[in-house]
Amino acid sequence: MYFYTKFLTLNKMKLSKVWIILIVVVAIIVILVIWGTGIYNKMVAQDENVGKAWANVENVYQRRSDLIPNLVATVKGVADFEKSTLTDVIEARAKATSVTIDPANLNAQSMQQFQAAQDGLSSALSRLMVVVERYPELKATQNFLELQAQLEGTENRISVERMKFNETVQAYNTYIRSFPAAVFAGMFGFEKKTPFEAQAGAEVAPKVEF
Repeated sequence: MYFYTKFLTLNKMKLSKVWIILIVVVAIIVILVIWGTGIYNKMVAQDENVGKAWANVENVYQRRSDLIPNLVATVKGVADFEKSTLTDVIEARAKATSVTIDPANLNAQSMQQFQAAQDGLSSALSRLMVVVERYPELKATQNFLELQAQLEGTENRISVERMKFNETVQAYNTYIRSFPAAVFAGMFGFEKKTPFEAQAGAEVAPKVEF
């Protein structure tokens, strides 16, 4: 009887240890799942922030693009205005509007193509402004005065939204490259995103003058 009781006691102790171990293992798993979920959700939130910032960038560039037809129509009213300059602007606008990027595909190649197209339009507009300087009567019209204000405002917004976008991308990239988020980023396909490249004078919005 004594040995039987001892046997039962030992079995109960073993079972208790097994249950303790199981509870500890389950608790660790639950903690890891909660911890990993928190990291994953933060990566998702930061990825969404990048997408929102990019949408704002596209909106201001689209706003500039929408102003160009009015600009071209107004300039066409001058009989001897250089047609090649207008053609360059129209072609540059067409190219710029044809290059779009999915926020999920903000890699170096796609960003380079987008930036090159937009920079091409900026250059064409700058050349147009130089030519406009030769036509003081054109610069004095109400249409040009209104376009001047709208383009200046749009260029300022482009500069601001690009800066905000770069800051958002930097925060996202820093987070997914930091431990332990880097482990989960690799597992769930969160990849580094490409910001706008800094250019000489990029910190100052282009001045639009007629």
